[in-house]
Formats: sequence, structure tokens, C-alpha cells
Amino acid sequence: MTREEENFRRISETAEELGFDLCGAADLPDLKELAHDLSPETAGRLRTGVALGVFLASGVLEDLDDRPTRLYLHHYRQINYFLDRNALELARRIERLGARAVPVAASQTIDWTVQRGHLSHKEVARRAGLGWIGRNNLLVTPERGSRVRLVTVLTDLPLSTGKPLERDCGDCRDCLPACPAGAIGEDPEAFDHRRCYERLKEFKNSLNLGHYICGVCVRDCAGRE
Repeated sequence: MTREEENFRRISETAEELGFDLCGAADLPDLKELAHDLSPETAGRLRTGVALGVFLASGVLEDLDDRPTRLYLHHYRQINYFLDRNALELARRIERLGARAVPVAASQTIDWTVQRGHLSHKEVARRAGLGWIGRNNLLVTPERGSRVRLVTVLTDLPLSTGKPLERDCGDCRDCLPACPAGAIGEDPEAFDHRRCYERLKEFKNSLNLGHYICGVCVRDCAGRE
């Protein structure tokens, strides 16, 4: 076993211990372009992303109809708290190994109109081989479809990394008729961020949620191994 493989084994075991359902590592040679808040110096040092995921509760998602619920809002908040808290713990353990590590917030959006965060967690996870980008513009995993929330830890710890899956949504179009905004097209590039954002804003205001959330297309993307 190489040093990189041994390091990844330790990290993935730690991730499982902390309660993550998915763990992978991805090469990020273009991190300076992918990250929107890191200094160029930090982005130049941290060339690997540890992609981590937790599956959403099917019972909560399947309770959704054509809009988010307060139950889903609470679940969404708690999952994000779990992701951030445990990504921090994983980063601390990486630093104990003598490497640098930066946990990136799971859901801290810096531009809602295009739904952009500090870093695209789904892109890191795609490169790590955890799934592909679906028609709904979300990561689709073989195990649970888009019923997953993601977080990333950036590091310079030498790790063996994954490769993108050679898969896509195939003939599945379940998310298209489900989308309350009509924002989903035939391929990820056709996704209408503006229409999605406008419907999220409508839900936030009319339902007094305090968050831009939906979850309906996630409900209808359950994975097909």
C-alpha cells in the first residue's frame, strides 16, 4: 500500500467513524478557479479535496408534495450543522497528521442568483467518483440519487484520489415534471438557475421559511444502481 493509499484509508475510516455516508478524494489542480474566497496562496497549496456526504432521510423527503415543509427545513438545517461540525473535526485530525486542512462550509451561498457557494461541493464529489451531475444540476449518487448533502475539506495531505464515474442519468427524467419552477432541462447545462432562484424566493417569502430551499427534485431522484 502506498503512502497516499494509507492516508486515504485513515481518512475514510475517520469519516465513517464521524458518521459520513460517503467519502472520496479528488485532485484539484485548478482550485484557484474553483474556490471563490480562498487566498491565491492557500489555493495554490491545497491541491486535494476530500468530498464527504450524508444521505437525507427518505421519510422527510417523501413527505414533500410540491413545496418545502417546515419538517424539511429543520432536517436541512440539522444535516448542514452535522456536515460543518464533522468536516471541522476531520480537518483537525488531518492537521494532527502534520498537513494543512480547510473545511469549506456546506451551505454558505455567496451568490444566490446562480446558487454559488465558496466552492462547488458537487464538482469535488464528481471528480472523486461519488456520482455525476444530473439533469437537476445536482450530484446524483448511484446509491441514493440526489438524496445527499455534501461538504468538502481541502488539504495538502497526500491522498489517493478517485476518478469521475462514466455514467449519467440515462433515460431517467423523473425530476423534470417534479420541478415546481420548471427549471430542469434535458441536460445539466440547460438548467435555469434564474427560474429556480425565483421559485425558491417565492417559497421563502410565502411560507416564511427563512431559507431558500425546495427539495422536490431531490425527492424524485432516489438513485438506481
